[in-house]
Amino acid sequence: MTPILDADVMLRAERLAKSFVLHNQGGVRIDVFADLTLEVRRGECLILSGPSGAGKSSLLRSLYANYKPQAGAVLVRHGDEIVDLCAAEPYRILEVRRQTLGYVSQFLRVIPRVPTLDLVTAPLTDRGVDPDEARERAGSLLARLRIPPALWGLPPATFSGGEQQRVNIAMTFVQDYPILLLDEPTASLDVENRRTVTDLIAEACGRGAAVVGIFHDAEVRAAVGTRSYDLAAGREAA
Repeated sequence: MTPILDADVMLRAERLAKSFVLHNQGGVRIDVFADLTLEVRRGECLILSGPSGAGKSSLLRSLYANYKPQAGAVLVRHGDEIVDLCAAEPYRILEVRRQTLGYVSQFLRVIPRVPTLDLVTAPLTDRGVDPDEARERAGSLLARLRIPPALWGLPPATFSGGEQQRVNIAMTFVQDYPILLLDEPTASLDVENRRTVTDLIAEACGRGAAVVGIFHDAEVRAAVGTRSYDLAAGREAA
């Protein structure tokens, strides 16, 4: 049966269950979450809340198909189709990530020695954007995130932690993804750069993107969040 979503729903997790087996600890099994259901609509920013260890990052990785849940479905509106990432072939998952599902992790993972401007430009040129236009858009975003032009020709592995995180953010926000998954994108940023990222998230929601995020900064949560889901309680927060 073809999955069906309401017209405004961009992402829905249905009865997800995820656990880990610690083989080096005698096969101890840790249940992260079970029977978890949530959905996100166009223009919403759903905040994942709960104490450390509640499974917030594991849920984001499951929504991005980095982790494979033991049960359930992750339904994503991909153009005119609904794709279940829990059942999709690897090539299909890569296609959804390239066009529909953006993800900002806590860690920068890039090919060493590739210049920063090329890294931020690549997602656009991979989708057929004219190289000159792509570089202009990438440069504009890097400047907005206070990465000076003198650094654009350098690989971000040489940057500070905060600069690397801003490059990480630029690599995702340079595209207008319909769905965004954000894992503590402002954690290592100063006040001004946190505000810039807050503005970028608000703008994404304003154009209709569906956002799921983890934010430990209360000011950021208050600025961008429209709803909250408490993983410890297993339900939407009041």
